[in-house]
Amino acid sequence: MTARIDFNCDMGESFGPWRLGYDDQVIRHITSANIACGFHAGDPGHMRKTVQLAESHGVAIGAHPGFADLRGFGRRNVGAAAQEVKDDVVYQVGALTAFTRARRLQHVKPHGALYNMAAGGGDMARAICEAVLETDPDMVLVVLAGSKWLEIAEGMGLRVAREVFADRAFNADGTLVPRTRPGSVIHDTSAVVERSLRMVTEGRVTAITGEEVSLQADTICLHGDTPGAVQLADALKSAFETAGVRLVAMGQR
Repeated sequence: MTARIDFNCDMGESFGPWRLGYDDQVIRHITSANIACGFHAGDPGHMRKTVQLAESHGVAIGAHPGFADLRGFGRRNVGAAAQEVKDDVVYQVGALTAFTRARRLQHVKPHGALYNMAAGGGDMARAICEAVLETDPDMVLVVLAGSKWLEIAEGMGLRVAREVFADRAFNADGTLVPRTRPGSVIHDTSAVVERSLRMVTEGRVTAITGEEVSLQADTICLHGDTPGAVQLADALKSAFETAGVRLVAMGQR
């Protein structure tokens, strides 16, 4: 069977006059866009513009909700109650949905600390799952491949996409290496391409400490603010096509 993968990227993370990422260039290479919803980054104007950008390129649209932490870019853990997390996700998903032509989203992918905290399972993971089910049960929830969150989401009956990261290092337990640690973000194009192809075609990746980690991926993420993101996106798309890997939006899998 031909390997298939969704190629996603975080977008719409500019704010006011401040610009982040290379959305208008990366969009040509991906199949799904995770659009910031104004809490960790973005604002209504950039939400509208990024939705229009994705729609004009035929790229599937998803919400990228995060903690209400603009100063920390949503990457700081917040001790929020489960109901607060659920309400915030519902709010952000609803706001982005209103900007789309179809008034529907393909998926939801939490951002930063919200994503990483949910990956460990528990009440936060369940709260996000409940928010997705109550807003649109047909949406796909993007979760870290092999995580406790995946088990919870599948148990609650959600459509899920198991995610791996092209430009992030993994720990031996399959979690992401914190950005505060050296080597957590991979910049070398050949290394990014090689490890991405291996994750997609073989279901394996080498951890930062040398161990082999098994995983299954439905979608692979490249961060749009990574230096050289446009070149990385182009190289990844070309490598997938050369290897016979079909790029298909996660909602069509």
